[in-house]
Amino acid sequence: MKPAAASASFSGPFALGVLSAPDQAAFPGLVGFERWDEMLPRLHALAADETADWRPLEHLRVHAPVEPRQVFQSGANYRQHVIDLEVAHRSPDDPRTVEEARAEIAAVMDRRAAEDLPYVFIGLPSAITGPFDDVGLPDWAEQPDWELELAAVMARPAYRVTAEEALEYVAGYTIANDLTDRATVFRRDMKAIGTDWLRCKNAPGFTPLGPWIVPAASIADPGDLRVTLKLNGETMQDESTKDMLFGIARLVSYISQTSRLLPGDLVLTGSPAGNGMHWGRLLRDGDVMEGSITGLGVQRTRCVAQGTAS
Repeated sequence: MKPAAASASFSGPFALGVLSAPDQAAFPGLVGFERWDEMLPRLHALAADETADWRPLEHLRVHAPVEPRQVFQSGANYRQHVIDLEVAHRSPDDPRTVEEARAEIAAVMDRRAAEDLPYVFIGLPSAITGPFDDVGLPDWAEQPDWELELAAVMARPAYRVTAEEALEYVAGYTIANDLTDRATVFRRDMKAIGTDWLRCKNAPGFTPLGPWIVPAASIADPGDLRVTLKLNGETMQDESTKDMLFGIARLVSYISQTSRLLPGDLVLTGSPAGNGMHWGRLLRDGDVMEGSITGLGVQRTRCVAQGTAS
């Protein structure tokens, strides 16, 4: 949903996005998620109203379905994806064979899962853009890559909740494409600093979001959804969320042990195997990405090269 100053729309009986200004005036509670429990029955009623003044989607601009205050991003959460990245980022001087490298990182993944230690970092809301907007590729981004992800949207404040109760705090789910410039993931000036998430992930528009938020009750099992990304019509990512090391409940619980999750906040769950580094094909001007997740719709974005900043 969008603030009252922005436009918005709904689609389908259980998917919500953005409505026009008159419709928002009739449903003032659609601003934000603070009254989610109260508004959900009204949303179902609106979706079922066959007399409503529905308008064709092609005549509307679809915005990102939520403007979060906080964005929590899970990294290294898909087993096969992490193994593939480890192999792709191997130093030419690495004495290990490909098989040895894959076996070693697989053992690390098993240990992380057993010790219940997800890897979570913070993203910027300013990186979010609509599901059909163009995505600008900055001139400094040497290796821009795609990462399609399942995203959970919070319904209410969550602080120090257990994994068993965590899903009660989730309003619904949507699609996020967490673009990453692989060339700037790691600091070149001082390797001991480690990763630079600001530089590599938070350019404006680097997180296409939506098109819809589907209420949690309408998704039977978020741990069994198909995540698919096509680049110019060719399938690059096609994996089940079953490959996640840490599911939604464990991620929400883990984050809440440190931070207070707020209504409308996003929890990105990581991306499956099949990114550009794996294929040896990074994003460039004119590329079209089509991302879909079972039951959550389809987003379609075009890459546009940006000139050198003045």
